[in-house]
Amino acid sequence: MTVALAEAVTTLPRAPGLAYEPKFDGHRLVVVRTVEDVVLQARSGRIVTAAFPDLAAAARQLPAGTVLDGEVVVWHEGRTDFALVQRRAAATAARAAVLAQSLPASYAAFDVLELAGLDLRARPYERRRALLVDLLLPLGPPLQPVPMTTDPELAATWYETLPASGIEGLVVKRLDQPYPAGRRGWRKLRHTNVRDAAVVGYTGSPRRPVALVLVLPVGDETPLVSSPLTPALRAEVAAAVASGPGAVGAAGATVTAMGLGEVPFRPLDPPLTAEVRHASARHPPPEVLRLRTDL
Repeated sequence: MTVALAEAVTTLPRAPGLAYEPKFDGHRLVVVRTVEDVVLQARSGRIVTAAFPDLAAAARQLPAGTVLDGEVVVWHEGRTDFALVQRRAAATAARAAVLAQSLPASYAAFDVLELAGLDLRARPYERRRALLVDLLLPLGPPLQPVPMTTDPELAATWYETLPASGIEGLVVKRLDQPYPAGRRGWRKLRHTNVRDAAVVGYTGSPRRPVALVLVLPVGDETPLVSSPLTPALRAEVAAAVASGPGAVGAAGATVTAMGLGEVPFRPLDPPLTAEVRHASARHPPPEVLRLRTDL
């Protein structure tokens, strides 16, 4: 299932016929309820059903022939925690059952693509939204529709106040819009300084990468070393390096890392792409949020 994407904007769009939703900081997840069972698909197309047995169990309440688009999040101390979602996503099947008890996942659904076998993607968003709410409200957590408003003033209030709960920003959609599969047909307004960066190399070994060497799309293109990768990201980068054509066997260059001096790294050609959070050269190193697999 090819998902819709969003284009970043720097100001809140205001026009008649727009809908505003909070943007949760989690993992994109498509829920497919077949006649036989449930399949959970990541944005990359990878099947991650085994990592989220709690969501799979909840999704079995859905009617057969239902497909939902949304975000899986983990709440901790009153806010969503992206690191905990990564921990859930990287768990083995045996470990996933334990984590489902200690770190239960929630599913913030923002679209219904099929219902009872009927393809709804050509229907306007306003109609799909009504069907989504009717479908999920009787079920309750952990499957929930994201909040939505057509009031730009309320949306602006959400934008200013919800980051305390771990909300990244807003997603803006047209009420009359079909589902834009594979296109950046939605708009997103983020609080954090998140951008795509070219991954031109990595420190550590191919099996145990430690950090990424990044070139940001702003500035003088000087490579920067990211903060240390989480265990889930280390595994993802190792897999990408092993399967990619650009893997280089030995450290062949150096880069200046803040507080560490010259650091050897292993170049990648062609580079990968990662989504990173970074303010400026005077701030801490870029934080890698995820590899981009949808480009």
